[in-house]
Amino acid sequence: MVARLNLLRPSILALLCCAAAASAAAARGVAHAELWPHARSTGLLDPVTELRVSELIGRMSLEEKVGQIIQADIGYITPEDLRRYPLGAVLAGGRSAPDGGSNRTPAAWLALARALRAVSIESRPGHTPIPILFGVDAIHGNNGVSGATIFPHNIGLGAAHDPALIGRIGAATAQEMAVVGFDWAFAPALSVPQDLRWGRSYESYSQDPALVRRYAGEMVRGLQGEPNGMNSVQSGHVAATAKHFLGDGGTRGGIDQGDTEASEPELVRVHAQGYVSAIDAGVMSVMASYSSWQGVKLHGNASLLRGVLKGRLGFEGFVVGDWNGHAQIAGCSNTNCAAALIAGIDMFMAPDGWKELFDNTLAQLRAGDIPLALLDDAVRRILRVKARLGLFDGARPWEGRPDVLASSAHRALARSAVRESLVLLKNRRQLLPIRASARVLVAGDGADDIGRQCGGWTLGWQGSGHVNSDFPHGESIYAGIRAALEAGGGSAQLSVDGSATAAPEVAIVVFGEPPYAESAGDLPTIEYQAGARRDLKLLQRLRAEHIPVVSVFLSGRPLAADSELDASDAFVAAWLPGSEGGGVADLLIGDAHGAPRHDFSGRLSFAWPASTPAAAAAAGAANGAAAGVKARTAAITRPRFALGYGLHYPAHSPARTAGACNRACAPD
Repeated sequence: MVARLNLLRPSILALLCCAAAASAAAARGVAHAELWPHARSTGLLDPVTELRVSELIGRMSLEEKVGQIIQADIGYITPEDLRRYPLGAVLAGGRSAPDGGSNRTPAAWLALARALRAVSIESRPGHTPIPILFGVDAIHGNNGVSGATIFPHNIGLGAAHDPALIGRIGAATAQEMAVVGFDWAFAPALSVPQDLRWGRSYESYSQDPALVRRYAGEMVRGLQGEPNGMNSVQSGHVAATAKHFLGDGGTRGGIDQGDTEASEPELVRVHAQGYVSAIDAGVMSVMASYSSWQGVKLHGNASLLRGVLKGRLGFEGFVVGDWNGHAQIAGCSNTNCAAALIAGIDMFMAPDGWKELFDNTLAQLRAGDIPLALLDDAVRRILRVKARLGLFDGARPWEGRPDVLASSAHRALARSAVRESLVLLKNRRQLLPIRASARVLVAGDGADDIGRQCGGWTLGWQGSGHVNSDFPHGESIYAGIRAALEAGGGSAQLSVDGSATAAPEVAIVVFGEPPYAESAGDLPTIEYQAGARRDLKLLQRLRAEHIPVVSVFLSGRPLAADSELDASDAFVAAWLPGSEGGGVADLLIGDAHGAPRHDFSGRLSFAWPASTPAAAAAAGAANGAAAGVKARTAAITRPRFALGYGLHYPAHSPARTAGACNRACAPD
């Protein structure tokens, strides 16, 4: 049995002691092996698999080897193309779907997966049959497929502080992927954001590297199965991807794809912990980050990819690039980049320029510009994963099973995850839970919008432009509240703008950020709705009408919303809860007498920032002013609610964490 890694070796104290010496000796972007923990065999290696892989490599032509290290997007390749270019993998990017992107039904996905696979394994002269890998960004469920279960985004799951829950979600996601023929998830994201202006903050579990470390292995085991166990597509598992290696959450100013200037000890202590846990769990692939470390792009950083990841950490799977990430290396382009393979990238993600990249890489190998040994190592790692995943065995017992996608068990799991992820930040005079027999006004533009509550990376890259009918098994937050009230003899009236035809006893207002993904979500300030304050005006108007107000805040990160908090009698951080809006009602609506049906247990996995007068003034000032930048930084660093804060029923006190609230967040 493989020994578990000691994730604290070398100790944090030892790392800090040698930080000064390391920074003095280090060149830019060069890692020093002695600063990193040792890792051991993850269970991907075994003699039978290696013998099989060696036999395959011995039969493959140079063209077939080059094909294995290139991944194309389905929007730019057809099954017929694979007869000329024997690629090793395809992906469906956020904008891509079958039939030119117009059809996300399970049947369409399965038909495409089977068509691509059939060509890759068919017997024909001069062809070594090797099944293709099909990868997708299944980051909160199988979120690109219509009708799938959409779980809360990672930032909400982090607030649950429940590693076992993460493993169950990983297993359910893998099963729903296997149903439509996918076999590779680009998840989990193991970023540790240091600046909430970063638009990918919601893809992370926490700012606490210890929590990310605990979650990483559980998600990998959920997706893949236990190391040395039944981790194959035949058992309803898929390959996992630890991403984005390394330090993408630490970029200066929270700028996506930017530069992380952290010292190497900080890189280890803060940003690397999840990867060690993922490797220990047998993760089959690691995705390189777009970002840089100390000015060196990760896709071209041999010191980190070969020296640390494949060397010191003992990673035995393969390293995949991000979408044309290799092109960001100096001297490279989308279609030409020997430097990435030399640095340690095993598979290029070349969505649209894959044909030219294939031809150029082939020419560079023939000319001796790329050592053949590096190509063979990359191909071996890819074939090792395909063999361990069971792709050569042919059987696909999970495909096409209608009882698995959005099954009652998976939806119940997602609803439970919603309950665990919500954080109660304020509950003046114990307004919550609401009596199920009450008359309730439900307002706000997020109340009856399933796409809004799911956020980015949902049925598309940015997650925008959806209607509720796009989620045949989903339930909006309003629908869940209405069902709970009607079951208890009460009533729910929906009015986005808060106008009511009958006087309500209480109002629930659902509002927050619109969906976004990646750099589209980067912010100049963490002040919520700086300037316009549309949602604040709605809250203030309801309060002026003497209607108690419960705010349900949808967001991909904590935001400075002091005014909205002050205008609310109760305030719930709901994050991006996914398709099971009824989980919100489970906590907000009590029984007919007002007793809670479920308790809040969520605690902040990120500190919640406070507004400052300077930040508010800066938000209205011209962007880029030096004073404005300084004020925005102050708003980021000063918390209103500390890491670990969360109220629960019936006592108005921090859940489980005495003293977690500082003076700025004393209860009303």
